[in-house]
Parts: sequence; C-alpha cells; structure tokens
Amino acid sequence: MKGCIKHWLVYILLFLALPGFSQQSKKDLEKRKEKIQREIDFTNKQLQIVTKNKSATKEQLETLQKKIKLREQLIGTINGEIQALGGQIAHTTNEITTLEDKMQHLKESYAGMIRFANKNRNVYQRLMFVFAAADFNQAYKRITYLKEYSRNRILQAQQIASTQSELTDKKQELVSRKNEKTNLKVSEQNNKITLEKEKTQQDQLMKSLTVREQKLRKDLAEKQAAKQKLDRAIESLIRKEIEAERKKAVAAGKKNVTTANVFTSTPEALKLSSSFSNNKGHLPWPVEQGAISSTFGEHPHKELKGIMIKNNGIDIQSNKGSSARTIFDGTVSGVITIPGSNKAVIIRHGEYLTVYSNLTEVNVKTGDKVTTRQIIGSIGEDDDKERAEVHLEIWKTTTKLDPQVWIARK
Repeated sequence: MKGCIKHWLVYILLFLALPGFSQQSKKDLEKRKEKIQREIDFTNKQLQIVTKNKSATKEQLETLQKKIKLREQLIGTINGEIQALGGQIAHTTNEITTLEDKMQHLKESYAGMIRFANKNRNVYQRLMFVFAAADFNQAYKRITYLKEYSRNRILQAQQIASTQSELTDKKQELVSRKNEKTNLKVSEQNNKITLEKEKTQQDQLMKSLTVREQKLRKDLAEKQAAKQKLDRAIESLIRKEIEAERKKAVAAGKKNVTTANVFTSTPEALKLSSSFSNNKGHLPWPVEQGAISSTFGEHPHKELKGIMIKNNGIDIQSNKGSSARTIFDGTVSGVITIPGSNKAVIIRHGEYLTVYSNLTEVNVKTGDKVTTRQIIGSIGEDDDKERAEVHLEIWKTTTKLDPQVWIARK
C-alpha cells in the first residue's frame, strides 16, 4: 500500500511540474528555430545577390559570416529541443511505469473481487453469508458490504479500461517523441555538415579577398599614377594654350589679356563659352547608354577600408563595345596616351575643356572641329571586364568642375 502511495505522489509531482515546463520550453525552442531558419533563408538570398559579382567582396564575407553565426544558433536551438524532448521522454517513461504499476495493482485487486464473486455467485450463498451474521447489525453491514463490493467491482473494471487506454496513449506518445528526437538529430547532423561547408567557403573567401585586396591596392596605385600623369598632361596643355592664345591676342592688339579671359578674347570663343555655360545641366552624356559608377571629389574606396580616393571627374559605365561621344561643339586641343588609362581626348569649348579618357581607339586628332554627340573613340573595359567605362572631366580654364551637374539628369 505504501509503495502504491509513493508511486502516486511521484506521478502527481511530475504531472504538476515537468510537463508544463517542457511543453512551454519546447514551444519557445520551436519558435526560435523557425525565426532563425527565416533569417538563414533571408541571408541566403542576400548572399545570392552579392555573389552575382564574380569577384569576392567583403560584403560576401560579412554575409557568409552572418549565415554561419545563424547556423550555429540553429544547431544550438535544435540541441535544446533534443534535450527538452529527452526530458519529456524520461517523464513519459516514468508515467508509463507508474501506470503499469497501477494497472498491476488494479488487476490484482480485481482478481480478488472475481474470486470472491465466484465464491458467492448465487443468491443462496449470498443469503447464507448474510444469515450467518451474529446479529442484525452485522447482517445489515454484510448486506451493505455486498452492495458496495458489487459497485466497486464495476468501478474497478471501468478504471482498468480507462488506465489501459491511458497507458496505450502514453506509449504512442513515447514512440512519437522518440521519432521526433530522431528527426531532430538528423536535422542537427545535416546542419553540422552544412556548417562545415560554409566554414570552408569562408576560409576560401578570406584567401580570395586577401589576393583581391592586394590586386586592388596595386591597381589603385597604378590608377593614381595614371591620374597624376593625366593631370600633368592637361595642365601642361592648358599652359601652352594660354601662352599661345595670349600671343595671338597681343598680336591682334588686344589689351588686358589675362588667364581668366584669354580663351574668350574673340567673339567666336566668347559665344561658344557662353553657349556651353548656358547648357549647364542639359549637356548630353558622353555615351548613348550608361550609369555613373564613381562621382566627383574625394570619397572612401568601395572595398579598401580607410583608403580615400580623389576623382577629378566622373566615371560612367556602359555596355561593352560602346563608343565615347562629345558633349558639346568644340576643337580638339590634344590626344594623349597615358599608361594605365589608355588614351585621352581633350576638347576646348571657349574657356571650358572636356576630357574623355580610357579610350582604346581614337577617331580624331589635334585641331579637328567636332560637333555635339560626335563619336571620338572606343571605350576601354572596366576592372571586371564586363562593361565599358569612360572617365569624363570638365575644366574651366584651370579649375576642375563636377561633370554630374553639367550633364542632363536621367
């Protein structure tokens, strides 16, 4: 009897404490797992977008690192689910043991009732049991006992059936939870395999980035050197043109000729300069189709942290095989070749200059008159060899201007 009471106390305590906690914990873990999985799916989409670029980037690495971190969280959450299920399985096993003990006790008790019932299976025997009482009081108690015994036997049979049903349900629940635990372990193992692949990918990407960064630094140094050469060539050309125009003006009897007005000393030059200025914000693009890839002025390098680059103009990407065209009428002041920047064409429009560089082939020569949208050469490819990219600069005498505010908005 004491053993039975002990089993029931254990059963009640487990019922009150563990199931509610485990169920709540399991729900929280499932929600967390679903949330992490959604974040992994979203990160996968981001990774697919940034990896469209054939070369490795820091954005790819950061996205992959985020994905690895989420994958580790997911594995941790699955582990938590497995542990929670382990607790539930242990609890269900205890419940089954308790129910089996209860069932054994009920069956033994019921067997005793059956044996007693068999001994008193007819009316005569039951009457003899009553009449054998020592007095009326005892006879009444025996009658009551027989009625209560009969009722208890029926209740005992019902309790056996109910306990058996509960026991069957618990065994099915145990099988279900064990299957769920097995599936979670498979999921955990698959995620660990995926995690190892992602970590390998991360290592490869980091190596690739190191190589790419070295190449970017080398390319940047070459471009800066090419830009400096282009600047010196333009400044040298401007000085020569200023000196040549001053001599012409003096020879023509002009007075008060300065650097600021030397290129507007004739009516034709003044008109051309004024017309160029009046078209600010409406000048055509130097390519038929394109998009600005790098703006005017100083700004951080796209990939190299802590590196600032200065752009004297704008860079415009277009389709491979595209041609460069003039943005206004003018005269070719010079065609120069700059190592690392292919060729450049410089066109004068009164006191303004436009510079078109990174041209592989040039169709004009110094002194040629050109018109708006006239093709002057073929554009070289960008760093990724996927598109063409032309560099455009606008100068007013010796001052560099932002071409983006001069060309038409798209």
